[in-house]
Amino acid sequence: MNYSKTNKPIFLILLLPVAASFPFLLPPLNSTTLPDPESVVLDLHGKVDYFRRRALTSPSSCFTGNPIDDCWRCDPNWANNRQRLANCGIGFGRAALGGKGGQFYIVTENSDSDPANPTPGTLRYGVIQEEPLWIIFSASTIIHLSEELIVNSFKTIDGRGADVYITGAGCITLQFVSNVIIHNIHIHHCVPGGNANVRSTPTHVGHRGRSDGDGISIYGSRNLWIDHCSLSHCTDGLIDAIMGSTGITISNNYFSYHDEVMLLGHSDDYSPDSGLQVTIAFNHFGEELNQRMPRVRFGYVHVVNNDFTDWKIYAIGGSMNPTVNSQGNRYTAPSDMNAKEVTKRVNTDEKVWDSWNWRTEGDIMVNGAFFVPSGTGRDGKYAKASSVDPKSVGMIDQLTMNAGVLGSSSRGGRGRGSPTILHGGSYDVVGGGGGNYYGYNGMVYDGVSVPNLSPYGLLLWQLCYFVVC
Repeated sequence: MNYSKTNKPIFLILLLPVAASFPFLLPPLNSTTLPDPESVVLDLHGKVDYFRRRALTSPSSCFTGNPIDDCWRCDPNWANNRQRLANCGIGFGRAALGGKGGQFYIVTENSDSDPANPTPGTLRYGVIQEEPLWIIFSASTIIHLSEELIVNSFKTIDGRGADVYITGAGCITLQFVSNVIIHNIHIHHCVPGGNANVRSTPTHVGHRGRSDGDGISIYGSRNLWIDHCSLSHCTDGLIDAIMGSTGITISNNYFSYHDEVMLLGHSDDYSPDSGLQVTIAFNHFGEELNQRMPRVRFGYVHVVNNDFTDWKIYAIGGSMNPTVNSQGNRYTAPSDMNAKEVTKRVNTDEKVWDSWNWRTEGDIMVNGAFFVPSGTGRDGKYAKASSVDPKSVGMIDQLTMNAGVLGSSSRGGRGRGSPTILHGGSYDVVGGGGGNYYGYNGMVYDGVSVPNLSPYGLLLWQLCYFVVC
């Protein structure tokens, strides 16, 4: 393709800092914000319940109860039916089409020497095209980006069947786009880039300012799904979603070795982020993480059936009255007695945050972890969302056992197999109130891990725990 170079209008660059102070200057970006987010929460729980029961009754050992994985992984012919993945979404990003219905584009080379004029066969060439594309890889590869990878709308980056690593300057940028799926990719050691010309479409090259060094940077975008990726060691955030982004699902990922993991919401002054809606499900927040899992401003975040095994400062933080709905997660606190609290209201007086809707329901608190709830969520705003069965926390090992890149030999993709007991040692007392730290309602101070049984014994335990008990 012969590219015609164009210059990015300077007024767009000047507009961005102004828009933070005067958000009405920007177009409405969160047009997919749903008026009834609890309906999405209920839909997710319904799918978890359906696939859990199918896993218990199916003669196949493939099913795990994870509604995303069980939707496609048990098809032995999945490699010839890749686009079925687009039908398997859950949560607020469930409408993300990616490249569904489009042609397949095969990445055959890992070079990225000229981000203004990418070569056919490279990942950059595929992601900038205007038409829907389902992007796959001919072989395992490491792609060292020379500048941020700007992804156009209606793209799926599908790393299944290969070990694909993306690293380097800027990493992945989703800016004013929709319908993007990123699946089964290692994203690591991303550093700031910029002050360079980068092509964003076949007909447009723009001068990019300095990027932050995020793993995935989401800006003013919607209908996005990030699934089964392994993210670590980036300069800024592993995933940041700001400036009116919404309709996002972050699922089955493995996060490790990072300080500020995930930012949702641009700033305390940017009120259009009140339309932000994000689902965080079935992820493993692993070793050497400090904070922001996530850190939220405005908006609504559903944190469900995740495994938090390490934090140094806090797990979930926020400001500007976000709604936090935490259900069926396992929070394992660090040994530091000053870091047992899961939650943190950032730079906000208790008289202010006491009215925020932060809810914990069916969460497991391990090693003294505790979640401080607030607001009127117990009886009003969360009434429809309160049907989650706390028994689902007993499936945390199964729901997150394959978090990260599937089939990878490196840390972050644990591969298939029997559910593993990730946490040994003693737990706090059993029950919804009690434990060594405050005992807020909604927490479960118990591991509820699958015992070490024979396959027959495991089946009996599951039938008792999920059906009879």
